[in-house]
Amino acid sequence: MSEPDLLPAPEIPIQAAADPKWLREYKAFLGLFPALLSTHRRQYVAVHDGQVVASGDEQIEVALRAYRTHGYVPIYVGLVSDEPPRLVRVPSPRRVSRTAG
Repeated sequence: MSEPDLLPAPEIPIQAAADPKWLREYKAFLGLFPALLSTHRRQYVAVHDGQVVASGDEQIEVALRAYRTHGYVPIYVGLVSDEPPRLVRVPSPRRVSRTAG
């Protein structure tokens, strides 16, 4: 079996896909990031109205806690880490072709 071709992930500009409020929260996260490294390293934080409103080890739990408190509004949830993200390989399903015979 040959090795699969590995292609880089596509780069999608955040501005093209983002709600204006979500983009503000993302930019606030980036601004808070240096300070968060000393207070919330290796934790997920939820940012709403430019402030951290929830934090913890589980991304979904942090998001749900923030939504319960502030309603279902655009909130940015990100991991505070200066390490590169862990690479995960997701295999693609194989198509089986059948020939008439």
